[in-house]
Amino acid sequence: MPLVRIVSPHLDAVRVERVWVAGGVVRIDACTRELTVACPDCGRGSARVHSRYCRTLADVAVGGRPVLIGLSVRRLFCDSPGCGRRTFAEQVEGLTVRYQRRSPLLQHLVEMAGVLLAGRGGARLLQILKVPLSRTSVLFHLMRLPLPPAATPRVLGVDDFALYADVYGTLLVDADTRLPIELWAGRDAEQLAAWLRTHPGLEVVCRDGSLVYRQGITDGAPDAVQVSDRFHLWQGLSKRVGDIAAAHRGCLPAAVPEPEPAPSPATPEGPPGQTDTPARRHAKQLFEAVHTVTDTGRSLNAAARELGLDWRTVRKYAQAATWEECVRRSRPRRPTSLDPYLDHLRLRWEEGEHSAKVLHQELVAKGYRGHYQRVKMAVAPLRRGLPIDTPRERPPSPREVTRWITTAPSRRGLHTAERLNRLLAHCPELDHTHDLVRQFAAMLDARDAGGLPDWLEHLTTTRLPALASLAKAIREDQAAVVQGITTPFNSGVNEGRITDLKLQKRLMAGRAGIPLLRHHVILIAQLRRRHP
Repeated sequence: MPLVRIVSPHLDAVRVERVWVAGGVVRIDACTRELTVACPDCGRGSARVHSRYCRTLADVAVGGRPVLIGLSVRRLFCDSPGCGRRTFAEQVEGLTVRYQRRSPLLQHLVEMAGVLLAGRGGARLLQILKVPLSRTSVLFHLMRLPLPPAATPRVLGVDDFALYADVYGTLLVDADTRLPIELWAGRDAEQLAAWLRTHPGLEVVCRDGSLVYRQGITDGAPDAVQVSDRFHLWQGLSKRVGDIAAAHRGCLPAAVPEPEPAPSPATPEGPPGQTDTPARRHAKQLFEAVHTVTDTGRSLNAAARELGLDWRTVRKYAQAATWEECVRRSRPRRPTSLDPYLDHLRLRWEEGEHSAKVLHQELVAKGYRGHYQRVKMAVAPLRRGLPIDTPRERPPSPREVTRWITTAPSRRGLHTAERLNRLLAHCPELDHTHDLVRQFAAMLDARDAGGLPDWLEHLTTTRLPALASLAKAIREDQAAVVQGITTPFNSGVNEGRITDLKLQKRLMAGRAGIPLLRHHVILIAQLRRRHP
């Protein structure tokens, strides 16, 4: 029975007198047996009773009902002449703790709820377990737990994390045990150097390319080997590639194959392929009206008042060199589930079937699962004597091009490889950047930094500012970069711990201060290590 489980471990020291249920609470009356108890100061045994008093202890619930134990304990005399304590209260091991009104088992449950779920979540769990506590009480018990002593690790990981907005913190991780050691607000060099001075004996420190952490490690642990993490090196190179791709945005449409020329009716105005639409006529009229007013020297606000337009619209047309620049360009149509059936639609239309409903039924029989309305819209241009609008590829964004260049060739899809080859053949700067990226990737894969000086020289001579600045930053920290390339040490453990730290922040709705966050992150990591 659950009740036997509660009382039986203490039957040698406790005698149960009565058990009953009142108000939905299981109550147990018990008293301690007449045994000799050691003084907590001198350790001398005593059985001479001074008095008795009753302690009320809460224990874990039984059958969904809370348990209260009314325990009568003795206060004993200490007869040792050399002891400064005259009386002391006896404690029952495993059942009572000094100044505690919960059993050790229940107290451990409260503490673990705080470690795992923090304040509000822990309070909700304890409410289900029939232990009503407020969220502040749960956090109070969490903060009472002692942190494990911070031993000096052999390999230390240092990284920063965002607390909120532009406020950052620093996290230290033991790379061997993969456990967080310390956490504080800010990321200044002096605070890191002071911690390192109080923990001598470090051999290796993994960090990112931060100048602040580099200076702090140099001041606090000058004999430690600094390792610039390869992930951050690759991240920095990828950022520079993105800057180059953004600077050559005009070359990116070359990645899209040239569309097949489609017959279109010739128009007397404008280049071929551009029909005279109401939007184009409206843009041309606004352009001429705005320049008629602004070319006389009048301000944009005055032109806006005279023409009855918003000043932003007037500014857009006034700054444009031609009216075509103000025409809103239609975006290429995205591929749809109907695209594989467009040839069938053209064929059936040429054969004389012009009913969208019949065409939709035929496509459904062929496996099309889309709506009738899409078929109706697809054949609408055919009714006006125009071709079906076929999907066109969009030019890649700078972020897409960066991902293509930094991805290993063996992991690129065939379509991606074709688009990238067309782009590199058109833009020599991106082609040269791609070659340099692959050279650095080869150094990381082989863990060989022998070609790093020549590679840095190539970065400098590319006449690309983004790569030249990267070469300058790496030269300033070249010894740590070489260690990051050639040694197995890295900041992967730090990144994992920071991801976990962000999860713990979100569990506490981002309102945890540094002391509470430190307790929560370190204790939950220790708990997971004991109970994987």
